[in-house]
Amino acid sequence: MNKTAVLLYPQFSEYELSVALSILMQGEKPVVTVGLNQSPIKGEASLTCLPDETLDSINIHEIDSLLLPGCMNIFDLEEESKYIEFIKQVASQENIIMASISSSPLLLAKAGILKNKKYTVGLLEKDRDDSGVFEKANYVDELVVQDGNIITAFGSGFIPFGIAFGKALQLTFSEGWYRK
Repeated sequence: MNKTAVLLYPQFSEYELSVALSILMQGEKPVVTVGLNQSPIKGEASLTCLPDETLDSINIHEIDSLLLPGCMNIFDLEEESKYIEFIKQVASQENIIMASISSSPLLLAKAGILKNKKYTVGLLEKDRDDSGVFEKANYVDELVVQDGNIITAFGSGFIPFGIAFGKALQLTFSEGWYRK
């Protein structure tokens, strides 16, 4: 079974991954965390994670999905170009499902993944406009937006986001666990 890669970067938002990771576990979907290098990565709530693989070492042909958490200050992400190049490499494969929440759709937009796709993002309109990478006409002001194999969400939509991701991967999981 192919794996879901979870892209981690400094100040990633832990809670935005919680439901998606739980659903991946219920669905017995293998997960691999990926970082810039093998150094510990501290999230915005100070949870420290050690990536399983690096952007350079992971075999992207073993990945069928990519999960991107938001980031406390995505505009200041160091080595941003390396993350964007990785996203492009993963997206170049067929039938890849990408799920991006909160501020992280900025990385998808910079990688050209959101071109002609409906999306949402947890950034202010001014920040979206100033970034110069979002197609204003395709923005949808909803908690979760799915356009084909791309799922985007506001950070507060982490529960329906995780459910949409699990459904897109056709996993077996108990949706009621997250709706009570």
